[in-house]
Amino acid sequence: MDGLLLRAVEENIPLEMIYLSQDQQISQRKLLVKEVNDEYIRAYCLLRKQIRTFRRENILSLMPNTHTNNPFLH
Repeated sequence: MDGLLLRAVEENIPLEMIYLSQDQQISQRKLLVKEVNDEYIRAYCLLRKQIRTFRRENILSLMPNTHTNNPFLH
């Protein structure tokens, strides 16, 4: 996961994430990752249209967003 996150930051690659929130709700998000550290990632959430902070331990799945309509984001 670390390699994917760092590549997403460096190359501005959008990611799809399945996330378990603090209140145990599962959501699927599309993100543009801005910052990564050991505990959190900060990313622009395309669902909420704002910068959000996500706990790394609550990320259930993370993959490149292959369903984007903008070919210049790859």
